[in-house]
Amino acid sequence: MQARLTAVRAQVQAALDRAIGDLPPGELRDAMGYACNGGKRIRAFLVMESARLHGVADDAALPVAAAVEALHAYSLVHDDLPAMDDDDLRRGQPTVHVKWSEATAILAGDALQSLAFGLLADPAVGDPAARVRLVAGFAQAVGGAGMVWGQALDIKAETAATPLMLDQITQLQGGKTGALIRFAAIAGPLMADADPAPLAAYAEALGLAFQIADDILDVTGNEDVTGKRVGKDMAAGKATFVSLLGLDGARAEAARLVASGDAALAPYGEAAANLRQLARFVIERDT
Repeated sequence: MQARLTAVRAQVQAALDRAIGDLPPGELRDAMGYACNGGKRIRAFLVMESARLHGVADDAALPVAAAVEALHAYSLVHDDLPAMDDDDLRRGQPTVHVKWSEATAILAGDALQSLAFGLLADPAVGDPAARVRLVAGFAQAVGGAGMVWGQALDIKAETAATPLMLDQITQLQGGKTGALIRFAAIAGPLMADADPAPLAAYAEALGLAFQIADDILDVTGNEDVTGKRVGKDMAAGKATFVSLLGLDGARAEAARLVASGDAALAPYGEAAANLRQLARFVIERDT
C-alpha cells in the first residue's frame, strides 16, 4: 500500500499544482497553493483505489482525486479561521489566515471549492453522465447535508449547555469528517455506474475510525509530529470519543470499526488489499 500511496501523493500534488498554476498570479493563488501542500492524501487514495476496483483508469480518476483534496484543503482553511476552530498551525506550518489574513483565507477557501467542482467536470473523468453523477454526489457530501452541516453541529456543540452524547458525536463526525471520505470511497462506482453500497459501508466505518484516531492523537500526540495543536479538545471541555469512551475504549472501538470496514470489502476479495491496509494505517498513524 505504501508505494501506491506515495505515488498517489505525487500524482495529486502535481495535478493540484497544474490547476492552481493556471490561475492569475498573486496572493490568492499563492495562498491556494500553500493550503494544498502536503497532507496524508487518504481521500485521494480512496478515489484512486475505488476507481481501480471498478476498472477505471488512473488518468480518469486523477482529476476526481485532486478535486477531493482541493475541497478538503478548503475545509481546513475555513476550519482554522478564528470564527471556527481558531487554529494557528496546520501540517507543521502557520495556517493560511496567520500567514496572510482572514480575508485571504476566506477567499482562498472559496476558490478551492470552486476549483474542486471544475476538476470534476474535466472530460478526462468520463462521459457526461458519469461527471453529473460525481458532481451531484459531491455537492451532497460537502454541503448543507454533509460536511458543512457537520461543522455547523460542531460549532453549536461548543456552546451547548451539556456535552454531546456518543450518538450525537457519531452523527456530527459522520458529516464533518465522514461525508467527504464516503464520497471519495464511492467515486469509483459513481464513475463506473456500479453499486456503491460495499464501499459506502467501508467508508462509514473508516470515517469514524479516522475521527477516533484524531481524538486519540489530541490526547496522546506530539505537535512536532502531528503538525497541528494537540490538547485543544480537552482544554475546551469538548465531548469526544476519548472523553466518552476513555483511551482504551476508543482504541477498541476504532479496531472494531476497522474489522467492520474489512468485512464490507468482502465482495472485492484480494483486490481490496490496499483498502484493508489503509484502514489499519488510519488508526495506527501518528499524524
